[in-house]
Amino acid sequence: MKTFFQFLIFMVIAILTIIMAVILGDSGAWYFAWLVGTTMIVLIAAAGGALLDVQDERARKVAEIKKRVGA
Repeated sequence: MKTFFQFLIFMVIAILTIIMAVILGDSGAWYFAWLVGTTMIVLIAAAGGALLDVQDERARKVAEIKKRVGA
């Protein structure tokens, strides 16, 4: 039953995509590029934020260890 619902959801997405392509016409490629580019920018920014958090946490742990050791 799960597979059927997945198929149904993907079919609806495909139908909506075809309808949007017909309505947008020649502008469709520009909107697609805009959506993909915006999504990539958001994902890259989120990955950069996550990496910064990990680096800050690691630096804090190293500083804490050095403080305990007395170095």
